[in-house]
Amino acid sequence: MSPWKGVFPAVTTKMTREGQIDAEAMQASLDRLVRNGVSGVIVLPMLGENGSLSPAERERVIRLAKEAVGGRIPLLSGLAEITLETAKAHGAAYRSYGAEGLMVFPSLGYKSDPRETAHWYREIARASELPIMIYNNPIAYGVDVTAEVLEELTAVPEIVCIKEETGDIRRATDTYIAFGDRFSVFCGVDDLIVESCALGVTGWVSGMTNAWPAECVRLFDLCQAQRYAEARELYRILTPSFHLDTHVKLVQYIKLAEHLVYGAPEWTRAPRLPLVGEERAHVTATIQAAIDALKVKELVGA
Repeated sequence: MSPWKGVFPAVTTKMTREGQIDAEAMQASLDRLVRNGVSGVIVLPMLGENGSLSPAERERVIRLAKEAVGGRIPLLSGLAEITLETAKAHGAAYRSYGAEGLMVFPSLGYKSDPRETAHWYREIARASELPIMIYNNPIAYGVDVTAEVLEELTAVPEIVCIKEETGDIRRATDTYIAFGDRFSVFCGVDDLIVESCALGVTGWVSGMTNAWPAECVRLFDLCQAQRYAEARELYRILTPSFHLDTHVKLVQYIKLAEHLVYGAPEWTRAPRLPLVGEERAHVTATIQAAIDALKVKELVGA
């Protein structure tokens, strides 16, 4: 079973207003996450605008993260490619840059069938020689890593974890029934974390943890300790913001949340543009309501 457990934020890539990597803000945000108790970090996820970065920029992000994290917690990198040969080459390269694990997307250019999907993950695992978390998001990418696919991968020791983002809460239990503890199951949807913890997931790949690391770690820890009454109270404060993690503009939404909570730059790279008008007002109001409620909760708790 994977040694990975706990809260692993899918880290946003901090950028300047001009759309260039902001190294200082990137490293400061990573240090903030570590100091607030997350168990691991994942750079270059979809939320990190992986597809908008050049190979050289991806290398820079991993190296910046390696320096900022400093071995305190595991550092994973997203791996999102179109062809198998490119995925194998980049997976091996990411290991040389300092990544200690990979969160691997299906092919972004083709909706593979179960046999092809298993081949994709098997070959990447052999080439990278790193532990792998499968990124299972059929809603976004049209490829579902089902029990049939996982059965083909049980003999691949590098594949240790699956990030469940199907939106089907039953999938966690079905995976444990089929495979026991062979694969760690991580919740990949912020607004399903309490439900997923009740079914035994051992980790959480989270977007809004970028904004509220201490609170999200607290929420996860309460669930792991079976203190669900307390967890629900915190969950109900954060869930309207967590819903933003499931929207097509989650990158802009979460970066704006980080900006409002602790002043991080909200800038993205085109085609993503900063939020304006009613949409910006709605997201701002949603985040501000959580900020205010958390302050009240802290005062009452004190």
